[in-house]
Amino acid sequence: MRVTAPVIKDLVLIGGGHSHITVLKGFGMKPIPGVRVTLISRDALTPYSGMLPGLIAGHYTSDDAHIDLAPLTRFANARFIRDSVTGVDPVRRLVRLDAHPPLRYDVLSINSGSTPSMDDVRGAPGRAVPVKPISQFLAHWNALKTRVDARETQRTISVVGGGAGSVELILAVQYALASRGTQGEGGPPLKFVLLTADPEILSTHPPRVAARFRRILSERGIDVQTDTRVHEVRPTCVIDSGGREYPSDETLWVTNAGAPAWLRESGLAVDEAGFLSVDDNLRSTSHHEIFGAGDVATMINHPRPKAGVFAVRQGRPLLRNLKRALLGRHPIGFRPQRQFLTLISTGNQYAVASRGFWSAEGAWVWRWKDAIDRRFMRRFQELPEMAEPATQDLPTELADSVKAELEDDGMRCGGCGAKIAADVLSEALRDLEPVVRDDVIVGLDAPDDAALIAQQSDKVSVLSIDAFRPMVDDPYLFGRITANHCLGDIYAMGAEPQSAMTIATLPVWPKDKLVDELRLMLLGALAAFKTSGTALVGGHTSEGAEISLGFSVTGLIERDRVLHKTGLKDGNALLLTKAIGTGTILAADMRAKARGEWVDAALESMLLSNQSAGRILRANGATACTDITGFGLAGHLLEMLADTRLAAT
Repeated sequence: MRVTAPVIKDLVLIGGGHSHITVLKGFGMKPIPGVRVTLISRDALTPYSGMLPGLIAGHYTSDDAHIDLAPLTRFANARFIRDSVTGVDPVRRLVRLDAHPPLRYDVLSINSGSTPSMDDVRGAPGRAVPVKPISQFLAHWNALKTRVDARETQRTISVVGGGAGSVELILAVQYALASRGTQGEGGPPLKFVLLTADPEILSTHPPRVAARFRRILSERGIDVQTDTRVHEVRPTCVIDSGGREYPSDETLWVTNAGAPAWLRESGLAVDEAGFLSVDDNLRSTSHHEIFGAGDVATMINHPRPKAGVFAVRQGRPLLRNLKRALLGRHPIGFRPQRQFLTLISTGNQYAVASRGFWSAEGAWVWRWKDAIDRRFMRRFQELPEMAEPATQDLPTELADSVKAELEDDGMRCGGCGAKIAADVLSEALRDLEPVVRDDVIVGLDAPDDAALIAQQSDKVSVLSIDAFRPMVDDPYLFGRITANHCLGDIYAMGAEPQSAMTIATLPVWPKDKLVDELRLMLLGALAAFKTSGTALVGGHTSEGAEISLGFSVTGLIERDRVLHKTGLKDGNALLLTKAIGTGTILAADMRAKARGEWVDAALESMLLSNQSAGRILRANGATACTDITGFGLAGHLLEMLADTRLAAT
């Protein structure tokens, strides 16, 4: 993350929905110096709902229908936290996460989408496949195709729901399976059933549109059952509230949207269905520093259907009001339109268009829809070249607040070693639980001028030190990666780590931002150290131009079992314990040129400890070992060969 001004305000975005991708691009095009943007999303790829039926039908590739959040967040100079939200604490302004420590915010925006409501239907959560989250549905869809291909008897595929999403889905599924030859002559037939509790399909659309789709569904041989409220889902059938059974070997669920439970549990104002209540400014009616858009939110004065078109149209008003909130300005109201163009596909590159009482259908409507969808996706898939970081002064609204806060802190004494203030350090350490070891005499639990470690006479100490600028924008992940990397040199010597000391540099930020940044980095480091049984016993912090984090690590090993990098012998085989190329991927990521799945794979490798590999190499007679870091494979191999007459192939 390129940081060129003190971080004064934190904007946290929950979810990579259609509104938030507009917010991210907006901050990339015109950032506010002093505002740090953080996106929290479980997935690096966010699907565009408008292209989902085309993706299922086979008209689009996965790349066509997804927006990669990794390059988009890089373009926005935003942090990307890959995790699931479990709650919000609006009093302390914290977002609680599944696999990270809580994250603090000044302004929060929620655009995390919704999931079909199915908890009150017996058997549905385990047997029915919800269409949302779309990323999970696509995995189920691939498995369903495999099961259908292998069938030996007739199978029935049912879709529960009568809205546009349900109709599009069943038509796309039927077309896709027919295209695979799974309905050919001689094979067991497939039957398709649409079940809806409403008296008519597409009840929120004009009657003419419903009539068109009634005809299309009939022509395609799809059975439609209205006034059918599903009460229970079984392995081979569904049962309605009247006790009638409908055969169903595969049940897909596209009913009314459901809100995440943590919204209500967090104490935020919600509507009767549990969705976040927002006013005309897209701002929470109970907490004005929280905003919401898309399916997860309900505009109390202008309720609209849960449809992607509204999330797309809320993007720009949300961006405008988030910026105004961060600058302390009054938001500007937004009124969603009542009539809008609706384009509903039929699976076979044919579609129906409607607006108000007007409607039309044909292949030309599909081409029109396809052009609109592709144009929308290009806005976020083809990003402008990244500009140099903004160097202009902070906005007046933010500059005044940080100036006052920094003045209250007193003189920032660079002449005293530029050390972080004692109260900042103590607050950052407060939540840390150090590893307890019998041989640690003095450590974090009873800090002194230096740590004291008991020594064993038959072993030698192995000491190493390393430090890095952030290679990822997630401070917790940065701490884990850095600690894991610093342990690598100990494992490469064949030793077991014993203790570690921190070396951290932080920029001149307001106190609360410093506390958060240092705490998250150290919590991440502790997660890695605890796995290896390494005690974090102390360290040194200072202020500087940019963030850096490192650790000096001490290990122990028997003197005659040390692995040196200079121990190469003729005939040795070269073993790599991990894939190479993480540096290339991270370099591409910093230029918004790497795909999210590439970055995820690189990070997974960087988090993998070499502890087991070191033990295996030592136990099996390895003669030389080194830790591949900044010099790459070739650079470190040349180091190993330097004082020998050997060559390596």
